Amino acid sequence: MKRIVAFLIGVTLAQAAAANPPGTSLRPVARGDLAQAIIADVTPRVLGVQPQTEQKDRKGLLQLLRPRTRDDSGFSDAIQSRKDRRRGTVCNDPKLVGEPVGYVPGKLSGCGVQEAIRLRQVSGVALSQPAVTDCTTAKALKTWVEKGVMPAVGRHGGGVAELRVMASYSCRTRNNRKGARISEHGKGRAIDIGGVTLKNGKEISVLKDWGKRKPGRILRKMHKAACGPFGTVLSPESDRYHRDHFHFDTARYRSGPYCR
Repeated sequence: MKRIVAFLIGVTLAQAAAANPPGTSLRPVARGDLAQAIIADVTPRVLGVQPQTEQKDRKGLLQLLRPRTRDDSGFSDAIQSRKDRRRGTVCNDPKLVGEPVGYVPGKLSGCGVQEAIRLRQVSGVALSQPAVTDCTTAKALKTWVEKGVMPAVGRHGGGVAELRVMASYSCRTRNNRKGARISEHGKGRAIDIGGVTLKNGKEISVLKDWGKRKPGRILRKMHKAACGPFGTVLSPESDRYHRDHFHFDTARYRSGPYCR
């Protein structure tokens, strides 16, 4: 900044000397106004603009010379957030497509989601119906799709096109049993997957294909890969409530993931 002001002072004094022959006096300028006067005088000529735009460009130059403040640190984040909303991405992750929902109240005590999203697509794989979850669950689903579903399916049927979502947020007790604890579904932390649709239009179904040869092996690989990204992973072998789907939730336990 000091170098720029010094340069502008030199340019202005040289021009003033040329415009005022010996024997004439220069109009004094108050010290506090010196920098402003120099910038106002020199800026239009440096930028090559017309006199009527001098005031506008003077403000522009002063803005450029203004030191970066702490408030500016979030400016780029705000720009990125607006871009993400235009693209339909959520949770600050370009591989998660949907829209923010915000606070979802629950009818039962213990239900509800603070910052819910409505998820529609994960890593290029569509969801058969939008899933209302929190961001932690959405990101766990993304990890499972990329490191579990896609490798397990491979090129079979042309690859994965869609996940069949059977349930996401629902304010209810576990397995809808009276007097039971609130399900992780009631907290936006769970999602139920009934199968995957392949790009050739065929489906690998948990209900129909669990235990079969090739599709059964694919489902078992997918089930195993979910144990880690999710805290609870339940298959048709866990109990009668899950015979037609995988249950995934992001509850965490001291002993590690619970997978059956």
